[in-house]
Amino acid sequence: MSRISGFSKLTKLEKIDWLSKHYLSEYPDAKTIIQQYWNSNEALQKLHDEFTENTISNYYLPLGVAPNFKIDHQLYAIPMAIEESSVIAAASKAAKFWLDKGGFKTEILGTTKVGHVHFNYKGSTEQLITFFESIKSKLIAETNSITKNMEKRGGGIKDIKLINKTEALENYYQLYCTFETVDAMGANFINSCLEQFGQTLEAEAKSYKAFTEEGYFPEVIMCILSNYVPGCLVRAEVSCPTSLLGETQEEALKFVQKFTQAIKIAEIEPYRAVTHNKGIMNGVDAVVLATGNDFRAVEAGVHAYASRRGQYSSLTHVSVKNDEFKFWIELPLALGTIGGLTSLHPLVKLSMALLKQPSAEELMRITAVAGLAQNFAAVNSLVTTGIQKGHMKMHLMNILNQFEANAEEREKAVEYFKTHTVTHSEVINLLEKLRAE
Repeated sequence: MSRISGFSKLTKLEKIDWLSKHYLSEYPDAKTIIQQYWNSNEALQKLHDEFTENTISNYYLPLGVAPNFKIDHQLYAIPMAIEESSVIAAASKAAKFWLDKGGFKTEILGTTKVGHVHFNYKGSTEQLITFFESIKSKLIAETNSITKNMEKRGGGIKDIKLINKTEALENYYQLYCTFETVDAMGANFINSCLEQFGQTLEAEAKSYKAFTEEGYFPEVIMCILSNYVPGCLVRAEVSCPTSLLGETQEEALKFVQKFTQAIKIAEIEPYRAVTHNKGIMNGVDAVVLATGNDFRAVEAGVHAYASRRGQYSSLTHVSVKNDEFKFWIELPLALGTIGGLTSLHPLVKLSMALLKQPSAEELMRITAVAGLAQNFAAVNSLVTTGIQKGHMKMHLMNILNQFEANAEEREKAVEYFKTHTVTHSEVINLLEKLRAE
């Protein structure tokens, strides 16, 4: 393998040629494969090239739609970008199931986001507290140029608190800062405010008499937002009489018992909870991606929230009282509908139009519902037919594509597996039989 200096300065074709020569020499089709995913529209391709660094091609994910979602009395067709078989089908099935049972109800529990100025200070805590109280208003005032436009939209800095963390780490303190960013995800806004806080903190400390006398000054380590946003929370739920969950009263009762037990298991068993919540994130991430939001930030925050009580646990919960079945989820979601890719990526703009140009709060509601629907569909399958029956039927096309099945072979395979279990080996056997004939 070869090293290179100045790779980022090469043209796209020069990057591809260098990679083909030094890393893909045994892959003769590499250049063709890379280039066949370029968009023929040069302006559109240039736009995609500039989304990130050292771009050589586009990496496609299917963009699908899950219709029939009734959310707070409104109907939605939800865009979902995901490659995993059966996710969109499962979400759509859950949406249809709850459509005539009142649909999904949601509630925004908070929209507060958090950032920190992390700093060291070796001197007197009492002196630091007095100093902080004396400069708190100036910390906020010196961000006026940053917060002006956000405040016009109804957002801005909510509060700044001094937190003593020296019991956990020697000399460590933080400014715990809360923000409202309205329809923006707000990462750049928050980080800009935090960096200004850090600069003001150090500048003011240099002329603070008590620090000068004791010889210790606050030293900023870093200024950064947190992707853990338990104050930016949305709840989604479905409910109906238990009798509507089965063809007969006995069937409904059995389903409710097994479904409830499955959720309880995920609440107390981390091994199950991780897979349980991964299924929820199938729905959540697909909407987050389709709307140009940061799914890595959402994933990190959601899983931290699932561990907030000291043990990783289910994000969904269930209750049955007076023959009323209720199933709900609470998720921390920091999402935006302005800024970033939302105003740049053509398919993101299309997804936003499909959702009728939602506010950030509305997008939080829709995304939480997608996660709840996905989880209901998954647990429903697990406690009835088993997860593999539906999943492998959806996976059938992937296997057929892998072995380059033609149209006639596909048609016969789909018909055959209506009454047979889909497995990788069984698909191969069928294709071999068809081709021998």
